Amino acid sequence: MSDDTIRLVTIGRILRRRWRLLAVLTLVGALVGYGVSLLFPPRYTTSASVLLPGAWEERALLTQTEIATSSVVVDRAAATLHWEGVDGRDLRDRVSAQAADGNIVTISGTAETPERAQQLADQVARQFVGYAAQVVGDNDDPEAAAQLTALRQMVAQTSSRITELADAADPGQTVESVQARTDLEKLRTTLQEAMNKLEEADPSATKAGLVVMGPAPRPTGEAPPTRWQLVAGGALLFFLVALIGHLTAARMSRRPRTEPEIAEALGSTSLGTVDVPAEREAHRPEARGARARARRLLGLDVRWDVPAPPPSGDEASRQVRYRRVCARLRERVPAPRRLLAVVPEGDAGALRAAGQLVAAAGGDPRLRVVEVGVDRPLVPDRDTESGALVVLSPGHWTTAELAGVAEACADARHEVVGVVLVGTSPARPARSADRPRDAVTPVLAGADDATGVAR
Repeated sequence: MSDDTIRLVTIGRILRRRWRLLAVLTLVGALVGYGVSLLFPPRYTTSASVLLPGAWEERALLTQTEIATSSVVVDRAAATLHWEGVDGRDLRDRVSAQAADGNIVTISGTAETPERAQQLADQVARQFVGYAAQVVGDNDDPEAAAQLTALRQMVAQTSSRITELADAADPGQTVESVQARTDLEKLRTTLQEAMNKLEEADPSATKAGLVVMGPAPRPTGEAPPTRWQLVAGGALLFFLVALIGHLTAARMSRRPRTEPEIAEALGSTSLGTVDVPAEREAHRPEARGARARARRLLGLDVRWDVPAPPPSGDEASRQVRYRRVCARLRERVPAPRRLLAVVPEGDAGALRAAGQLVAAAGGDPRLRVVEVGVDRPLVPDRDTESGALVVLSPGHWTTAELAGVAEACADARHEVVGVVLVGTSPARPARSADRPRDAVTPVLAGADDATGVAR
């Protein structure tokens, strides 16, 4: 497959020729998404915020988030909520916490209803604050508290003594007096900063500082993925899988689809492209039945990876193409022109086009239609015919199968003088008056009588 498979025109061709199949698969994907949404009940999520005042390092904030979702906090929240059939183990997957800017821990709760989601988030936040206060309270040391109080008193006394020394210094403006007062003020500032840091490190201040910033808001919508998101996701997934499947199949296909590729595989030259009305496919015996109707309904009987032939307009324009192919054939084959029109077995469109070529040739050249199986091709030996014209639909046969047909022609001493590709075009109700549809019937009957089809 060439780089044509990755061009936008190829995707557009898939959308135009397989839109029915893509629409059905998209609908199936939407139904699958809806079925998945029924298996998972809707969930609602809301969050409560807890403020941690003071200076907190990033590592300490992460520790607080772990405490907020710890088993102790969640178990206490479950015991307080008293939800039937729900314990702390069930709630652990529904609770999460993360540290936000401004020393705020956001605690999220997910439940089946908005009311329960709100209650869960609020209760976990309260239990987190209570447990954190309990942890700090358990770590309080009475002796350390007494020492901290004594230290505060000593700092206050030292500050007063510094003030007295500064006042008792020489009130003059000598260099020594100014330097002494400056040193005393620096000492006072240093003591005050040290005391402030000591106050910030006091665990009792942290214990009293955890604050729940109001109740969690009641959620107004489902938490993702919602039912509509699952439906849309399923439809999109099936559509993309179908589209990628078409492109992958085209990329991996070994069936030539263009005139140069097919002509090269057969070792000959392309004489042109003709088309047959697509409506006649429904009249074939093998095109009947539920399976055939389903293929026609989904558009599977139309090749998307083969470039469509230019529209021929009406029946008269279509016959012009056949006559031009016959004219090119006369230029390549000297008289007397008696050829085999070789059609791969099972290619109904090519078989009907071969009959049209017999009618358009009018005996010059004289064509005899034969069907050849591609698995074990066998072409009639050379008798009155002096060459073979291969008529086939593009994209149906592999390079190896086409090479087998060419070898079968060579074994029967028939030179492949040309290749005619056959496409399908929408049938039109209006037909040319000078070439009615039934005009080719006698020719086809005569050709079949003289064929002796090789199978």
